[in-house]
Amino acid sequence: MATTLDLSFSILLLLILLLSPLLQTTQADKNDLVRSSCVHASYPDICLRTLSSYGGSASTPRDLALAAVRVSIARVRRASDFLSNLKGIARRERGALTDCVEQMGDSVEELSKTLSALKNLRRGGDFRWQMSNAETWVSAALSNEETCLDGFKDISGHVRSDVRRSMTNVARVTSNALYLINLLDGRR
Repeated sequence: MATTLDLSFSILLLLILLLSPLLQTTQADKNDLVRSSCVHASYPDICLRTLSSYGGSASTPRDLALAAVRVSIARVRRASDFLSNLKGIARRERGALTDCVEQMGDSVEELSKTLSALKNLRRGGDFRWQMSNAETWVSAALSNEETCLDGFKDISGHVRSDVRRSMTNVARVTSNALYLINLLDGRR
């Protein structure tokens, strides 16, 4: 009985040793996908930094675009929470912040629609329609982020700089998501 267990263990160990290089190559290929996709993004360093953790789960350009949209949604939500919790602000700033938080909610909705469209993306008759919708929704999310900043145009001080920093971060991640979505579209 001990020899059967020893033989089974030896075979299992041999299989693990033989398959291990294949698994490492696959991981390296996935990391190469992130690097090669991010190299020409609007903000390549941010693209690499935010998507490197998705290298293990992103094996296609579509997977990477989905990951980029998920990162963007997370950043928009984080920015919205941050803006909602700003304290000690004047009435005019509160109004601009309220509008901004509402626009961030719209951005989450648009990015969620993008996510859904990309998940259901199929080559064929409605591929162009789905791509057009995804690109439009991400562009609308970017517009919301710019509109948020416009609300602070005539406001000075730390609130404006906090909003600018937060929205710049969100806009860069969202811009990279749009770039990766555009890579899926053969027309570009």
